[in-house]
Amino acid sequence: MISYKELGLVNTREMFSRAIEGGYAIPAFNFNNMEQLQAIVKAAVETKSPVILQVSKGARNYANQTLLRYMCEGAVAYAKELGCEHPEIVLHLDHGDTFELCKSCIDMGFSSVMIDGSHLPYEENVALTKQVVEYAHQFDITVEGELGVLAGVEDEVSAEHHTYTNPEEVIDFATRTGCDSLAISIGTSHGAYKFKPEQCHVDPQTGRLVPPPLAFEVLDAVMEKLPGFPIVLHGSSSVPQEEVDTINKYGGKLEAAIGIPEDELRKAAKSAVCKINIDSDSRLAMTAGVRKVLAEQPSEFDPRKYLGPARDNMEKLYKHKIINVLGSDNKLAK
Repeated sequence: MISYKELGLVNTREMFSRAIEGGYAIPAFNFNNMEQLQAIVKAAVETKSPVILQVSKGARNYANQTLLRYMCEGAVAYAKELGCEHPEIVLHLDHGDTFELCKSCIDMGFSSVMIDGSHLPYEENVALTKQVVEYAHQFDITVEGELGVLAGVEDEVSAEHHTYTNPEEVIDFATRTGCDSLAISIGTSHGAYKFKPEQCHVDPQTGRLVPPPLAFEVLDAVMEKLPGFPIVLHGSSSVPQEEVDTINKYGGKLEAAIGIPEDELRKAAKSAVCKINIDSDSRLAMTAGVRKVLAEQPSEFDPRKYLGPARDNMEKLYKHKIINVLGSDNKLAK
């Protein structure tokens, strides 16, 4: 058993409490490799923001759980090396789908886990979430549950249609499971293709597709049922058009890639939504950086020469999200 505290990590409890009170959201950035991790840590340190490092089941298999443990211990040391005396970094399992996976992550030093039983019948979701909570809380590890289903595809998580969270279920779910935060569905989606063109309308000024608005009435109803309870939004990448344009310019083929407008995310961040998940935007920024270098310098074969600019592009994206969308800059506890 490896304690996350020995790695210098923290859980989400205190940072979520401050975020709800302060009207901002904590960035939860997914990562799979060293360049993403470097960019996240540097952005968080330079903006003085708490941050959640998210690892999906697929990313854990890709990177190796032992390497991930040391990478995150190194992330804390790197943050201190950059001048942050007391970094607030969480290592979080994103979309854990079994008790065994969550237990393995807890035993390997994760400070927070998500158990996603949203695809199960309600009572089975409650039972599975409660099982994970009871194990995790023994070690002061926080647990995120989920009610409602998000559409879209990201790693091994896939659904054709979304199902809004039923506000009438949230009190019972939170009470019976003991979860520390709750992911809900209000119209966000996984991946870079969050909406079909027929769901959108065309902005007459830009000619770009504009997605349907999020169901803030569902969020309001959930907050009324669970006042002050930490709420999480998954599938909240904005799919920056400039990154999509760069990818397409240099040989990519991303057609009708549409994300969540940033003004809607800003609105959510000022509510009880205290954690907003961002993955696809990072992938787009990295791919845009790599494609640009390789297209402009086709003889280049040194990975540092194209992964370095890709890392810088991700860092710029992370800083933008922290400062201009989530509002978590200058929110460290110490």
